[in-house]
Amino acid sequence: MSATSQNTDSDDSNEASVIAFLDSTGVPYEVVEIDPEFADTAAFCEKYGFPMENSANTIIVASKKKPKTYTASVVRATHRVDVNHVIKPLMDIGKVSFARPEETAELTGMMIGGVTALALPPELPIFVDPGLMTLDYIILGGGSRSIKIKISPEIFDSVPNASVVEGLTGE
Repeated sequence: MSATSQNTDSDDSNEASVIAFLDSTGVPYEVVEIDPEFADTAAFCEKYGFPMENSANTIIVASKKKPKTYTASVVRATHRVDVNHVIKPLMDIGKVSFARPEETAELTGMMIGGVTALALPPELPIFVDPGLMTLDYIILGGGSRSIKIKISPEIFDSVPNASVVEGLTGE
């Protein structure tokens, strides 16, 4: 299934979960409606005029061995998560890799380009790039490829299992 041929019922449900969660936190936010064809970060920033520096990607990392375990990392779009030196020791697992798009969709119910830390399974550990915490606002996925969320990084104080991890991007 391509990223553009999504199940809209699932998308609507994910978006509703994200909005309900945001409403429960009291943190002000803005929903940015977008063309799903421009959901990937670079395309989104170029089309809608948001700086890459304020955009965040939610990346799912999986263990290689079964039973599979997963984590999520939220990092600035201008940086990469340090999987081998930071995530692997945090997971305390032998080998890890980025989850395949199919694995990400199965775990989160979301397609790449819409994955957000705001609607992940509550037991999933979420590691946050400390560089995000210094920004006035960040852009996060909205649960589907049709919306993004503009919000203060203080939202991570309300996200279950979220922790800021120094050196997450190898800095």
